[in-house]
Amino acid sequence: MSLKTLSSQMLPAIESELQKQVARLDQSRTAIYHEMLTYHMGWTGQGAGPEATGKRIRPLMVLLCTAAAGGSDGIDPHNWQPALPAAASVELVHNFSLAHDDIQDNSEKRRGRPTLWTKWGIPQSINAGDGLFVLSNLAVTDLAESYPAEIALRAARVLHETCLNLTRGQYMDISYEKRPDLNEEDYWPMISGKTAALLAGCCQMGAILGGAERQAEAAYRDFGLALGLAFQVQDDILGIWGDEALTGKSAASDLLEGKKSLPVLYGLGKNGPFAERWKSGPITSTDVEVVAKMLADEGAGGYAHDKSREWTDKALDSLAKAEPKGEAGAALSELADKLLGRKA
Repeated sequence: MSLKTLSSQMLPAIESELQKQVARLDQSRTAIYHEMLTYHMGWTGQGAGPEATGKRIRPLMVLLCTAAAGGSDGIDPHNWQPALPAAASVELVHNFSLAHDDIQDNSEKRRGRPTLWTKWGIPQSINAGDGLFVLSNLAVTDLAESYPAEIALRAARVLHETCLNLTRGQYMDISYEKRPDLNEEDYWPMISGKTAALLAGCCQMGAILGGAERQAEAAYRDFGLALGLAFQVQDDILGIWGDEALTGKSAASDLLEGKKSLPVLYGLGKNGPFAERWKSGPITSTDVEVVAKMLADEGAGGYAHDKSREWTDKALDSLAKAEPKGEAGAALSELADKLLGRKA
C-alpha cells in the first residue's frame, strides 16, 4: 500500500518540522503562549495524541504532490523532504483558521477537547491564532534554503493567495448567517474560499516544488479544489446528521449555529415544513433532532450526497490529467479514495 508506506515516512517528518517551527515561541517569557500553541496542535494537555492532532491531511497532500509531480523510477524517492517547510506552513495556516473559527462560531470543542478560547479566553486565543499565521509565513520562507528563489517565491505566493481566499470564504460564511435571501449559487463561492482553497493551494504548492509543468500544476490545483468541495459537502452532511462521538463536535451543530450549509439551502429552496420552521426563529437544542429529520425527509441529505459524488468524479478526473508518477502518485489516488469514502 503506497499510502501507508509513504505516510509512515512523511507524517513523523511533518510533525518534527511543525514542532521546529512552533518552537520559535518556546522562550521563558512566552512559555504559556508556547503551551497554548502546543495544546492547540494536539501535542500537550489532556487528551493529547493522534486524535487531538488531526490527520495532517493538508501537509501530507503537499508532500505527496511534490513527490508525484517529480517522481519516477529514476528520481530520488525522497525528493519530498526539502518541501517540509511548505507542508508545515499549510498546516499552521489550517490551525490558525481553526483557532479563529472556534471563537467566531462559539465552538467549545475541537477534536473532542476544549477549544483554545475556552481554556485561555478569547483575547489570548486570537493572539495565538495570529501567532500560528505568522509562523506559517516564516515557515514558507525556509524553502529558500533548498529551492531556487523563483520557485520558493512562487510557492509562497500561492500560500498567501490561499490565505486571502480563506478570509474571503470566512467573510461570506459569517455574513450568510444573517442573510435570508441565499440560494445554492451563493454557497459554492463561499466554500471554494473557506475549505477548498487550502486543499487547492496544497496541491499547487506541491506541484511547483516537484517541478511540474504549468499544465500539470493547474491539474493538481483543480484536483485539490474539487477534492475540497466534495469534502466540504460531506462535512455539511456530518454537521447535521453526524455522530458526535466520531466528529468530536456537538450533534447537529450546524443547525444550532444557523449555518447556511448545502442541505439547509436545499431545504429552504423547497419551501416546505423545514423552511417554515427555519424562518420562524433560531433552532434550539430541544428541537434540533426533529428539524434534522424534517430536512432529511425533504431529500436534502440525498441531494448533498449526489453533489459530493459529482465533485468526487471531477477531482479524480483532474488527478488523472495531472499524471502523478511513482509510488506517490498511487498514494494520492488512494488518499483521495479514502477521503471521499470511495472503494480503492
